[in-house]
Amino acid sequence: MKKAFTLIELLVVIAIIAILAAILFPVFAQAKEAAKRTACLSNAKQLGLSQKMYSTDNDDVLPIFHAYNTTPAPWTDGHFGTEMLLLPYCKSKEIFKSPLDSGGPYLAVDPGLTSRPSDTYWKAYGSSYRFSKCNFTVVQNFSRQNDAPVTYGWVVTDTQYTDPANTRSIRLEMMPWFEKKNDPNCTIYGYDCGYYKSWSSIAGTVVFADSHAKSMASRGAFDNSLVDPAGHKSSELTGTGAPYDDTYYWRCD
Repeated sequence: MKKAFTLIELLVVIAIIAILAAILFPVFAQAKEAAKRTACLSNAKQLGLSQKMYSTDNDDVLPIFHAYNTTPAPWTDGHFGTEMLLLPYCKSKEIFKSPLDSGGPYLAVDPGLTSRPSDTYWKAYGSSYRFSKCNFTVVQNFSRQNDAPVTYGWVVTDTQYTDPANTRSIRLEMMPWFEKKNDPNCTIYGYDCGYYKSWSSIAGTVVFADSHAKSMASRGAFDNSLVDPAGHKSSELTGTGAPYDDTYYWRCD
């Protein structure tokens, strides 16, 4: 005669399965995020090489800065995006898409996206990566940010850098330390006041002016990295004392 499971034995088995699931699911989630960070870093390395190849072909001049433009849409004729200038060198628009990119709260209210809802920064603006304006050429009344021309300008060349290996020129849009607990008044990084969404709790990718890329896991390393050809640190005071221009993060990022 076959012996059936008792209720107690069945409950024990279910409990064991539940315990194993509780142990293993976080491990699987961590492994999945680690794979995404690796792919993000690979994309960033190609972006670094692309910007270097662009400057080599253009008398050492860095590409023109554009950011957060929605009209015309990314990857269409007339779109203002630094990624459009780098595309011929990396050959694939997917390079500008980080697998960590899960969008952010502002995408739901950006006026330029009302007719085409977007769930990633790549889909909304053409890039999951932020191009640092101090490390790209800004053309007055031509470079655009948020669909409006900027009123200042400068030319950046590779030969201007005092320390290219430590100067960040591109970074992942959402860095873990941008969250409110590190910036309660939204005056240090300016993200967790309607813009921030956690893409990774561990690290964010950074590309440097000499074209190398790395995964940065420290807020201190980010604040102490250089952000312009002259070699100013991100957290260094500009001396103006003006809101959103009191540090070189605000002036350059």
